[in-house]
Amino acid sequence: MNTLAKILVFFLLSHSLVNAQEQNGQEITVVIENLKSNKGHIYISLYNTEASFLGKGFKSTISRIENNSCTIKFENVPNGIYAISFFHDENENKKMDSNFLGIPKEDYGCSNNARGFMGPPKWEDAKFEINNTSITQTITL
Repeated sequence: MNTLAKILVFFLLSHSLVNAQEQNGQEITVVIENLKSNKGHIYISLYNTEASFLGKGFKSTISRIENNSCTIKFENVPNGIYAISFFHDENENKKMDSNFLGIPKEDYGCSNNARGFMGPPKWEDAKFEINNTSITQTITL
């Protein structure tokens, strides 16, 4: 009987620890299509405030490119309002290159395929909501 009680207690504790380690939040999958080439990397950021948009991201990562596209996953994202931006660092200098007028020379994009007019995309155009469900954002160049 003592062994049975120990096994039962061990099972209950193990089950509690597994449940405690489950992730809180959703997953955002970002698919970027129609890149110019497979050279370089994609620098991508997830933003959780308008003030941080196109600055320091809530979560950021770098991805390889295959078949002129890539897929990135942001895991354990809490419910809220977010936006995504990326640039294709084709020459691998770790920055987005622009011409003398400030116009980007390398591919870039935002969630909802938002594009700026005479400037960068706006938060209002790029934002989306996560509410208890994982989503996929497809950005096509």
